[in-house]
Amino acid sequence: MKRLLENTIGHRYFLLGVRIVLGFIFVFASIEKITQPEEFAKAITNYRLLPHAAVNLFAIGLPWVELLAGLFLILGLLVRGSSLLLTFLLSLFALAIAISLARGLDISCGCFGTASARKVGWTALGEDLLMLLGSLLLCYFRHTFLALETYLGRNFRATDVALPR
Repeated sequence: MKRLLENTIGHRYFLLGVRIVLGFIFVFASIEKITQPEEFAKAITNYRLLPHAAVNLFAIGLPWVELLAGLFLILGLLVRGSSLLLTFLLSLFALAIAISLARGLDISCGCFGTASARKVGWTALGEDLLMLLGSLLLCYFRHTFLALETYLGRNFRATDVALPR
């Protein structure tokens, strides 16, 4: 069974596709949020989950985290760390959407800024869970195919940076 998984969802071309698609999604999602932080802050406020004092911090900081993590995935730099960060963020996003659904809130999800004006719903939750699955796959399987960190050498891996020798 493990071999079957490695040959299908663990295949290097499949993981490359997941890495590139997930990276582009987060880069695209971050751009309008970066250029219009006040609109993104309104979307965050509508969820009614954060204290008012934390909304601006999230509205300004979160899009930059999404942008960097997305770029790192596209370039193949710190892929495991970036996908682990996105796993955490996507878990939070899915939880926020699920709570909003349970509360019956009719709000814009804020996922792609104000451009999409998509409402919180089962579709948004499903998309987040699908992206969460993709980021978990990148965390689990080795994915050095066409990754820039492979060409920069072993010393660039996050574990080597974090742990002195």
